[in-house]
Amino acid sequence: MKPHTAILASLSLSALLSSLGTSIANVALPALAQAFHAPLPAVQWVVLAYLLGVSSLAVVAGRLGDLVGRKRLLLAGIAMFGLGAGLCAAAPSLPLLIAARLLQGAGAAAMMALTMAAVKDTLPAAETGRAMGMLGTVSAAGTALGPSLGGVLVAGSGWPAVFLLQAAGGLAALACAARCLPADPPRRAGPRFDHAGTLLLALTLTAFALATTGAAGPRGAWLALATGGAILFVHVERRSAAPLVEPALFGDPVLAAGVLTSMLATAVVMATLVVGPFYLTGVMGLEAGRMGFVMAAGPVAAALAGLPAGRAVDRLGARWNALAGLAAMIAGACLLWSLPPSTPAAYGASIAVLTAGYALFQAANNTAVMAAAAAERRGLVSGLLNLSRNLGLIGGAAGMSAVFMDTAAAGGQEAVVAGFRSCFGLAAVLLGLGCVLVIVLQWSGKSSYSPGARGR
Repeated sequence: MKPHTAILASLSLSALLSSLGTSIANVALPALAQAFHAPLPAVQWVVLAYLLGVSSLAVVAGRLGDLVGRKRLLLAGIAMFGLGAGLCAAAPSLPLLIAARLLQGAGAAAMMALTMAAVKDTLPAAETGRAMGMLGTVSAAGTALGPSLGGVLVAGSGWPAVFLLQAAGGLAALACAARCLPADPPRRAGPRFDHAGTLLLALTLTAFALATTGAAGPRGAWLALATGGAILFVHVERRSAAPLVEPALFGDPVLAAGVLTSMLATAVVMATLVVGPFYLTGVMGLEAGRMGFVMAAGPVAAALAGLPAGRAVDRLGARWNALAGLAAMIAGACLLWSLPPSTPAAYGASIAVLTAGYALFQAANNTAVMAAAAAERRGLVSGLLNLSRNLGLIGGAAGMSAVFMDTAAAGGQEAVVAGFRSCFGLAAVLLGLGCVLVIVLQWSGKSSYSPGARGR
């Protein structure tokens, strides 16, 4: 196997496992509720703990990778992921299982944050788009494969098998990364690690996640804590001699466009997952099996489009492909907005257009942003991109579903159709805003966090 192929295969395995960890445990929740004699709200923390670990630590992991070595921290993250999965399989109680899932999520944060940075570190610039497309493909495949694979494992061997598989995958990924990735360059004296900023950011993102999911206590209180934490974080970073996130980054046009547009696009994709089942069952009258088959069109289209999208980015450049991806997403959202109420095939085709556009946009956007990042900040920038994706998932689940339910709550098929149209009408507007952001900000020229560098 060629060195570049081996490197990409190793990074792809890490991306696959981290996305698989997000979706594979969901189908085990009923079995966990029965095994631990716990109510569903309690066992939902098995999923939430993983998401909290990933969301709250992605930026921290990226910055730590910049400081201590990205390969070194990626290996530590993979080991933590595998160890957490093994502890999950052996957990004798629900609280210990949840704690192990939090550990697993912390490891996944490093895996997600550092794979994109490693692509830029180790592969030629001419292959960056293809590599980003491959990472997008395996991430989509992991998300799509998780529920079906988890169902087979739970039915055949019980819920511990779900976590034993991830532990075994972690061992394989650790061996591949240790063998295939080049060594980190010698460490040089650098800035101290920002402990205060790290703690504040982790607490703020945790409060935001809890506010949007409503999993623990009043949402208003968590949202107030998240808002206060964000204000305090910005204040601390401005005064810090070695900030976790330099304040100047927030004003950079390339990074700002990439992060904000990624958040908007991901929120729209998440809307298809949380709103789609209500429409397919309540309006089209599909039973669970057919509904799952129709909804699979999205992840399958994203997985199939990933590699061609990456090649298009390498050949034609990132900027035009980012706009083309957003335009395809807008077309998909408009098709969903105008969808006849009884055509599952049209629904599946519309979702496929939207998610294929998302695959192209993400490959182009990630390539443009990482191309502009200075070498010493690639981990941090990669962490910010992953954070924007996670915030988009959380915001899409909460915000877009709220738009849908605000109208659909009236009851009846017509109300569901009206709520669905409101949701995807808003989605088209948000994606149009994303196009404006790319044109006005990302095309404005020089990046301030990597002098002279810009996305192609």
